[in-house]
Amino acid sequence: MGNLDSLQMQGISKSYDGTQALREVDFSAAIGEVHAIVGENGAGKTTLVKILAGALERDAGGILLDSEPVELGTPLRARRLGIRAVHQEFSLVPHLTVTENILMGQMPTGRLKWWVDWPTAHHRAEEILQEIGFTGINVRTPVSRLSVSHQQMVEIAKAVAERPRILILDEPSAVLSQEELKRLFALIQILKKESTLILYISHRLDEVFEVADRITVLKDGELVGTVHSQETDQGQLIKMMVGRTLGEIYPRRHTQPGKEILTVKGLSREDSFADVSFSLARGEILGLFGLVGSGRTQMARCIFGAEPPTSGEIRLEGKVFRSKSPRDAVKTGIALLTEDRKRDGLVMSCSIRDNVSLATMQQVSRWGFLDRRQQDAQVQSEVQELDIRPAQIGRLVRTLSGGNQQKVVLAKWLLSQAKVLILDEPTRGVDVATKIEIYHIIGDLAERGVGIVFISSELPEILGMSDRALVMREGRLVGEFTRAQASEESLLASAAGVIQ
Repeated sequence: MGNLDSLQMQGISKSYDGTQALREVDFSAAIGEVHAIVGENGAGKTTLVKILAGALERDAGGILLDSEPVELGTPLRARRLGIRAVHQEFSLVPHLTVTENILMGQMPTGRLKWWVDWPTAHHRAEEILQEIGFTGINVRTPVSRLSVSHQQMVEIAKAVAERPRILILDEPSAVLSQEELKRLFALIQILKKESTLILYISHRLDEVFEVADRITVLKDGELVGTVHSQETDQGQLIKMMVGRTLGEIYPRRHTQPGKEILTVKGLSREDSFADVSFSLARGEILGLFGLVGSGRTQMARCIFGAEPPTSGEIRLEGKVFRSKSPRDAVKTGIALLTEDRKRDGLVMSCSIRDNVSLATMQQVSRWGFLDRRQQDAQVQSEVQELDIRPAQIGRLVRTLSGGNQQKVVLAKWLLSQAKVLILDEPTRGVDVATKIEIYHIIGDLAERGVGIVFISSELPEILGMSDRALVMREGRLVGEFTRAQASEESLLASAAGVIQ
């Protein structure tokens, strides 16, 4: 398979159920280039690369590789042409091992073709992970037992095992730690030198400027333009993406936090975290930062009743709170927006209406019968307030963009009227404009007196949103900073163990 000289996508159009996802988009890229594609959720980025990967049929337009027209009707055809994709939704088989997932379709066999040579297979999978810098993963482990970040590494390893001509990375860093992200960027540079074209989609503009040679902007399914990363800046790029100049990113706060609403003392869970103590006031946004594996998510799940703590005490409004299940937590006034919205926050096969009502179905039911009119009124109100698009409450959530899916999860908890809202990576995988919307929604909730625990791996939003910031490392709380004390350097140093 020879090197790729150029990729051209000409006049690409695609519609879903009457909604125009792409409208006559022209896109071109060259060998050895890292080309970023950015835009708001729903701009058409994922649709464009899914067409290139053979996962979607285009309605109109043509695709040329090395100036020759090609048909990419299926992922297998695309793969044969050297095009591999790492999509936002994992394509791993959960009950199979890391080895089986990486080498799927190319498992080594012995003299008997039906017999898998397992030692050779495991060794080959380990070699691939070693070559691309993703070490520390047991290749004999079923991928369902891996962390989300390790699953992402396996997905990337699977895609690059055959050294593709074109590698599509759609939001690859959303679940990676800073250290893992460095490894990914190092891998991208290796592939670039090997004349692989990398198409990189990310909402994190700092990443885009660090890794990309050129940047193409899409808006509402149309091409806005392509720029060289060294000849533009984030402000210009944001203006291209949203069609206007953005005001202040983080909301201004007008009220001071009130009385203490949540107290956590000596909370521990074996093999996850130990002796965590903190307090949260009404109307306070308490930032919680830590590197992947620091225990933040497990601690949040314990407060919410999704996992039992080994020891410690939780008090809500001064009263001891012992949650045996998330249902207990919701009834008492504690809500958790989970890190993985698709796995834990949404029922993807259900409608916006049913997802928004999940935590409050009893409020719109009488004698076991659902009052659909009352349910529709409640849900429609939240959909309008959060500007969920499209505003069709009967639409399946799996058809929505990532940002709108996140708004549906938020709407569910807003409807529950929680007193304490724990947000675990609330802006992960959403575009800049939606991030700002979510920041302002969170700010409004704090103004109304809701106590908010804001968990994030992104330092700028921890600093921009938090009244106070806590830092966890290796399962323990290692730092507390006021808004005046907090800086990127101090929080990162605390999380990395540089300072105590």
